[in-house]
Amino acid sequence: MIKLLKLWPPVFTWCWFIFYLSSIPNLGTGWGFWDLILRKIAHILEYFILVALLYRAFKGSFNLSSFYLIFWPLILSFLYAVSDEIHQAFVPTRGPSPIDVFIDTIGIVVFYILIKYQNKLDKI
Repeated sequence: MIKLLKLWPPVFTWCWFIFYLSSIPNLGTGWGFWDLILRKIAHILEYFILVALLYRAFKGSFNLSSFYLIFWPLILSFLYAVSDEIHQAFVPTRGPSPIDVFIDTIGIVVFYILIKYQNKLDKI
């Protein structure tokens, strides 16, 4: 039980943080082209961190096969990215973007590439 209380609050806190950022109308730096680049990098990092927190929580909470240890964090992160874009449809000056879901997914995939690379290094 202590493990659950240690592993899951960061996941829910990070989800709240993403939700909070998505609730801010006109979120940006005002730096023109660089604003676009920074916002897209932020999308990648947000979901890289989310999937990492979910992976850590699932790994520490459940005895899952390696398939499900990859599957559940990946699916939940992706679904949260989709729900985040739907949420933005209700925020003034914001809107849903399938391209943003794709960019969020890049962060998720990068995490798994790094996990796979780390696992290969552990075997050496």
